[in-house]
Amino acid sequence: MSPIPSQSCPTDDHLARRFADFGTLGEALDYAATGLRGLNFHDARGSLVRPYRFAEMRVDALAQAARLIADGVKPGDRIALIAETGPDFAALFFGVIYAGAWPVPLPLPTSFGGKESYIDQLKVQLGSSDPSILFYPPELETMAGEAARQCNVRGLDWESFSANDAPAVDLPQADPDDIAYLQYSSGSTRFPHGVAVTHRALLNNLSAHAHGMEITTGDRCISWLPWYHDMGLVGCFLSPVANQVSVDYLKTEDFARRPLAWLDMISRHDGTSISYSPTFGYDICARRISLQTNVADRFDLSRWRIAGNGADMIRPDVMQGFVDAFHPAGFNASAFLPSYGLAEATLAVTIMPPGEGIVVELVEETELSGADARPNRPQRFRSIVNCGKPVKDMVVEIREEDGTLLPEKAIGKVWCKGISIMTGYYQDEEATEACMADGWLDTGDMGYLSDGYLYIVGRAKDMIIINGKNHWPQDIEWAVEQLPGFKSGDIAAFAITTPGGEETPAVLVQCRTTDPMERSRLRDAIRERVRAITGMHCVVELVPPRTLPRTSSGKLSRAKARNLYLSGEIQPYDIAA
Repeated sequence: MSPIPSQSCPTDDHLARRFADFGTLGEALDYAATGLRGLNFHDARGSLVRPYRFAEMRVDALAQAARLIADGVKPGDRIALIAETGPDFAALFFGVIYAGAWPVPLPLPTSFGGKESYIDQLKVQLGSSDPSILFYPPELETMAGEAARQCNVRGLDWESFSANDAPAVDLPQADPDDIAYLQYSSGSTRFPHGVAVTHRALLNNLSAHAHGMEITTGDRCISWLPWYHDMGLVGCFLSPVANQVSVDYLKTEDFARRPLAWLDMISRHDGTSISYSPTFGYDICARRISLQTNVADRFDLSRWRIAGNGADMIRPDVMQGFVDAFHPAGFNASAFLPSYGLAEATLAVTIMPPGEGIVVELVEETELSGADARPNRPQRFRSIVNCGKPVKDMVVEIREEDGTLLPEKAIGKVWCKGISIMTGYYQDEEATEACMADGWLDTGDMGYLSDGYLYIVGRAKDMIIINGKNHWPQDIEWAVEQLPGFKSGDIAAFAITTPGGEETPAVLVQCRTTDPMERSRLRDAIRERVRAITGMHCVVELVPPRTLPRTSSGKLSRAKARNLYLSGEIQPYDIAA
């Protein structure tokens, strides 16, 4: 395999490494720009298209800041940006930072069901952040421009704006406690929360990344993650700038079409690789390679030092499937680095120490559900993945619903506190007060601590509570996935109220067969599988492929699936009872 062209931004240079010990994000880029490292943008096949050194990005960002200030942008203004992976967004993001305003990254249309749904999504986030300008790539004029018009926001394509003069201006001096940017979480589209992150909080978390992953000479980041999600924006764009790490990018939509190009890029360079993905990214690659016989010839994954995993529930079976598929190419299972984080904590809350890999504890289901053990019933266990230890300056506690502190091994609400916790949700004091108290953040996740390591068992809001017993939807979903013909992401489980007023589990399953008799057989098999897991009858609905909604980061949205099902927008197949 030929190496990446020599003109790409190098893995290393002679600039002394600093672990994000800067006052502001602008200062971080100022320092990174004195070296030779930077960002490398690749096409769908993984071929280098544009090297973009931090020095060049700084020049472009300062020019954009001058244009923005000349255009009337003032410190504290919100500037919305469609987060396309490329030099235009990168320069504008830092241009807004240098101008003292707050960049607001917004999603691309790839995660949404069509033009109108994408416009609606942008309108909700524009209404929440109240920006003075929405910048977008020229090709999105018909959608992003329309959303801006409907919200009375000034919409500009960034190519036209970049053609304007960049007059000499005085740049404002940012303070570490100023807001750096707004980050939208990938959850509800109806009630979006713009997470306000200060420079101090951001740089503290970016420093924690470097210490937690033990970044060293020779490390290089490879990423396909979208820049509108915290793991992509903070972990794979801002962290490399603040920690002076070169990055190779594959656009998210290109990864979706050709996922193995990600592994091709990891194979090409001589340094050690740092690359993150949610569980489904590893799953897609393992499935794509199943028919290949030249794994060892095509890939060299022996230098993949950190294979990060986060952003959704980590599946040990999927991780093992990836190891089985790519061990012949030199992939080492100890490279897996589970982590846990959320936008409200800037990003990282816990990181597994490098080299420890995937560690699993088996937890009996009565412990997970909070129910009393039933006599004469066989025990059932779920594998819970270790998500690591709290990052530098972060404290994690497990609490009862009433706030009582719980001991190790007891399951409860996960709370965290540290310098990188958000100041709050932008213009939403009620939502802020609902999840924050005395500097502590209620993450909304359930988990437990064991020997100082954090184990996550699920989202509190996703829990299905029927007859006083708790059921985790992923337990139901994973059980159905074991039936032939289904895979991760095909199933959504949630609670509904029947016409008789009873609470019952509902399971939506994406079905690919067109045979009515086969559909009927599958539905019966699913019912029996769920009954075996929960002890209850459930509503099973087979739906067409690509029906179940996903968040902008690719995670299944159970809440939205439930709402679409109850409103009739999700239409199940008509199967005779």
